[in-house]
Amino acid sequence: ERQRTQSLNDAFAELRKIIPTLPSDKLSKIQTLKLASRYIDFLYQVLQSDELDHKIASCNYLAHERLSYAFSVWRMEGAWSMS
Repeated sequence: ERQRTQSLNDAFAELRKIIPTLPSDKLSKIQTLKLASRYIDFLYQVLQSDELDHKIASCNYLAHERLSYAFSVWRMEGAWSMS
């Protein structure tokens, strides 16, 4: 049981590193899962609308920074609620 709990906590720690968060975020596990789900939806919308410039998309770091910023703006505009 202890190993399972540790593995679960490690998985959430890794997930929190991947999804963009705001400095004020102190997310519970369920909030982390909801935010991850919304981030996946956001990324899908970006791919569907083809907003990324293909030249910039070729640079993984820059593309990640740009997506993180866009996702944070999207969240702050009220498109997603923490509740």
